[in-house]
Amino acid sequence: MDAKQTAGQCSPEDGLSRRVDLPVTDYTRALSLQRRIVAARKAGRWMQDVALVLEHFPVFTLGRNGGRENLVVSEEFLKQRSIQVVQIERGGNITFHGPGQLVVYPILDLNRSGLGVRAYVGGLEEAMIRTAADWGLDASGDDANRGVWIGGKKLGSIGVAVTRGISFHGLAFNVNLSLEPFSWINPCGIRDCRMTSLMVELSRKIPMAEVREAMAGHLADIFGIQWQAMDLASLENRLDELETN
Repeated sequence: MDAKQTAGQCSPEDGLSRRVDLPVTDYTRALSLQRRIVAARKAGRWMQDVALVLEHFPVFTLGRNGGRENLVVSEEFLKQRSIQVVQIERGGNITFHGPGQLVVYPILDLNRSGLGVRAYVGGLEEAMIRTAADWGLDASGDDANRGVWIGGKKLGSIGVAVTRGISFHGLAFNVNLSLEPFSWINPCGIRDCRMTSLMVELSRKIPMAEVREAMAGHLADIFGIQWQAMDLASLENRLDELETN
């Protein structure tokens, strides 16, 4: 059974999921939002699926599989460039986020959808593959190294966490970002891993707003989701209400 067939069984109270589009956002702020939504979902106070769609200021994140051993520059070097290193609970190893990279954090109830973690990760990969195809690029997944690749170069990464069936963290898709910071690490713990982006592959800058819409549309199709836009203030107000009542 594919992701769309299973996830299509999941429908929030109003039949709509919340899509929250953010500008370039500090990593720790987005992480706090994710954790607050997850806590509300686990408590049964928030029923809708949510996706945070954003870009990050430069940051290296380390997953449960480690990552500091895959830094090939000193942390002092990174401090001089005002780049944080943050340990988090997602799967995977070290990766980089920065402006020009599309990041999507779907916070979905996988239990309600009947979707296993492997199929969920495959659905995230498929969304990136379809988005690349919208710009004429032939990307593919790799079961040994999750994410999406073009000709041996990595275009998009995946790192997820699931707690009591609620997913968080998600995907990072390289659009227009500088790839230099990836040379300061072994991306995802892979030595000699080459990275790429839409801009590199197409030799031109790609409008991020168009990529956001394409990715959101493919996620909706794959997981059987209907999006309703929600702004950050409304999200935070709703979380505040749930946490105080």
